[in-house]
Amino acid sequence: MHKVELLSPAKNFETAICAINSGADAIYIGASDFGARQNASNSLENIEKLVNYAHKFYVRVHVTINTILNDSELDLAIELINKLYKIGVDAIIVQDMGILNYAAKAKLPPIQIHASTQCDNRTLEKVKFFDKIGVSRVILAREKSIKEIEEICKSVSCEIETFIHGALCVSYSGQCYLSFANGGRSANRGECAQPCRKKYCLVDNNDNIILKDKYLLSLKDFNASESIEKLINAGVKSFKIEGRLKDENYVKNVTLFYNNLINKYAKRTSSGVVITDFTPNVDKTFNRDYTDYFLKKRNKCFNFVSPKFMGEKLGKISFVGKNYFILDSELHPQDGICYIEDGKMLGCLINSVDKNKIYPNNMGKLAVGTIVFRNFDYEYSKALNSSKIQRKIRAQISVDKNLITAIDEDNNIVSLKMPIGSLPKNPEKLIDSYKKQLFKSGESDFCITNISINPDSLCFLPVSEINSLRRELLNLLMNKRLSNYRKLVQKPIEYAEFPCKKIDYRGNIFNKNAKEFYEACNCKVCEYALETSNDIKSGVELMRSKHCLKFALGKCKQNLGDLYLRDDKGKKYLLKFDCKNCEMIIINT
Repeated sequence: MHKVELLSPAKNFETAICAINSGADAIYIGASDFGARQNASNSLENIEKLVNYAHKFYVRVHVTINTILNDSELDLAIELINKLYKIGVDAIIVQDMGILNYAAKAKLPPIQIHASTQCDNRTLEKVKFFDKIGVSRVILAREKSIKEIEEICKSVSCEIETFIHGALCVSYSGQCYLSFANGGRSANRGECAQPCRKKYCLVDNNDNIILKDKYLLSLKDFNASESIEKLINAGVKSFKIEGRLKDENYVKNVTLFYNNLINKYAKRTSSGVVITDFTPNVDKTFNRDYTDYFLKKRNKCFNFVSPKFMGEKLGKISFVGKNYFILDSELHPQDGICYIEDGKMLGCLINSVDKNKIYPNNMGKLAVGTIVFRNFDYEYSKALNSSKIQRKIRAQISVDKNLITAIDEDNNIVSLKMPIGSLPKNPEKLIDSYKKQLFKSGESDFCITNISINPDSLCFLPVSEINSLRRELLNLLMNKRLSNYRKLVQKPIEYAEFPCKKIDYRGNIFNKNAKEFYEACNCKVCEYALETSNDIKSGVELMRSKHCLKFALGKCKQNLGDLYLRDDKGKKYLLKFDCKNCEMIIINT
């Protein structure tokens, strides 16, 4: 069993601590600038606090610097990276090749570099390139199958990270320009307006409507839980949960769920055991229904009805009264329910429940036969909010040869000389007293799993002194742990042959260092990033996706002529279909 990493998101310090306590082996978080989620930035002071807490459990901290940068921003980003290294951050997640150019010139500290999924890591050749130049880790595109992931893992020496849970981008990551074309907000600059979660009409060349006002680009959420064992066996090192904008309850629930699951199949890169009174359930937390995407085979990965949380299916309404309905399923006051009416999602709250009669705050269009979903479980939410969760490092204590010794689960060992005192009149009673106090690990980060005592090394001590001895010993052990923390070092970055001989705007080149990097890798830069101009010409590819509307309509092999997406403002985008590669392309018009 090789060691693997569960990587959890954090929008802030509090969420990060919650994730660590729930079993994360690593955290990824945004700094003050240059992260792909503008609304999830954090000060250096808070990141340093996080690093100090995380490293106690041998949990690593990764910071996202995964946007494209102009020349002045790149200089600031390099300053930021140096500061992150000084406060102990373990790795940076990058998209901009300008940062790699600095690394290749030995102008970066030896902080580990991870190639973001925003680098468009969907081919074996691309991953091999990053492996050759020397990055520590490559984060794969979400569209890969288990078989493809296994082939990649076997072909490279760098670590491979895959997403396992959370929201899906409909486009290949780093290759979506729809938000920028639609309103000037660039996904590659951390400003995505999520046009994929909006309504569109599918129309033909004559503007005849094929599908009206549907969420045609909205995908379900990713859930790879059924494939975790296969992904571990394929050689994946890190399993990533999406969600740097999610709240603490979401992160707690999902992290604990995958912590428990991964423990069945692999050892972990961090230390400690999670102690909680809560049973995680990812069906209860926000999702747009689940898909395993392309891990096994192409499936119905889209959700045209709503980009919101529909929740768990409860059943059909059997009777409707004046202000209540009857449903053969348990509901509670303050639960939230929803249902589909005329292709739209409607919802209400439950005011009260009287046996099998359910009284909502709004009857709306509820009718006999309506299928009801619960998208807010009040009792579950209350249990989640009040749940107690701790992470403790397992340790053992022994008393022998006039020494009291502690050893933790990572074989860190410390000892103290036993105090001099009077000999015990009742050794057995004294041993019980010592054990009782030494098992009380108190407010420390340790849980004591075993205590062995040689009576010949004991002397009588008051309870207060035994407790003081325990606290001193465990403080010493924590200091030992931190001094023995192994910080991984980035090996030198070197130029290598890029898989393509030339690259256009899809290389996302936004600064002169990025251009220099590509050219040093024998790749001609034909265009700078689209973000260098506000004028996007007709015919420009705005998105390429494995999600295909022809497949969704069940008309893969039919010639449907020109099709367009039309948004609520009347703007149309041409659709092209690359059936050989099973991809849909959105073209600016």
